[in-house]
Amino acid sequence: MPAASLRALLEHSIDYAGMFPPCALELEPALTKHAHYVRLHERWMLNAFVLPVGQFDAAKQFLSLFDPAHPLRISALGPKTENAATFAEALAETDAAIRSLSAHNVDLVAISQLEMFLPADVDLELLTEARTIVGDLPVFWEAPAERAERTIALLTEHNSSVDAPTFGYKMRTGGVTADAFPTSEQIARALVAPATHQVPIKFTAGLHHPLRQYREEVNTKMHGFLNVLGAAVLAAEHKWDAAQATTMLEDEDASAFKFDDEFMAWRDWSIDVRAIRNRRRFVTSFGSCSFDEPREDLRALKFF
Repeated sequence: MPAASLRALLEHSIDYAGMFPPCALELEPALTKHAHYVRLHERWMLNAFVLPVGQFDAAKQFLSLFDPAHPLRISALGPKTENAATFAEALAETDAAIRSLSAHNVDLVAISQLEMFLPADVDLELLTEARTIVGDLPVFWEAPAERAERTIALLTEHNSSVDAPTFGYKMRTGGVTADAFPTSEQIARALVAPATHQVPIKFTAGLHHPLRQYREEVNTKMHGFLNVLGAAVLAAEHKWDAAQATTMLEDEDASAFKFDDEFMAWRDWSIDVRAIRNRRRFVTSFGSCSFDEPREDLRALKFF
């Protein structure tokens, strides 16, 4: 059994993105794998299945893989638009597709969130219009790392006028080439800003492994999901600056991370289980094309 602090840090943390590189599975095998994962003992780590809106109709024929006790929870991936002029129309079409699939079989499928790229020229007025389109559905707006702080500031301004901060920021933390990986400093600045302004944040790509490490397949160091999620909750709890968060993000020493049933600790810093759960409201999940690799690595490190 994993320690309570590790479970609090990783519960519902992985959005399974098996259709995306480097795994790049077709729809049917990806959904078949997900149907297996939702029945595993370690399903507590699983969050949603990342499904492009354009694949919604095709996915309907595979809903029989699921059952009411093990439904398909979807993180809908909207289309990428280049500017504000096409953004609202694409969002309206995405919302219509979400409503259609949600009504198709309420016992077997549910849309838990939307992920969509936010063009640079989208302003507060258009974000407000977006809220009227999607209603209460949580949305994570993706923007490049160099636009992270500006995007978070815009989302903060929007969220300040609503009852719950349902608009969050999505950060890309890697890819299949070295140039797709943001620096630790860029991630740190993005972590500290949501902690300050309470904007939810999620991540995608490049977080297959628990700890930061060099990987030959991408010819660079990949960020670790324990580093990223751990730095996020500790930064929020202890009001870290970006420099302190960067230090944790770059730590490759497994012995620096401790988990027990009361606390998670990284070097001289700690956070209790209740606080982890509270801080996780604003650092929600990360997309990974593998659900096996993260668990295998955690076992190899004897974290569970």
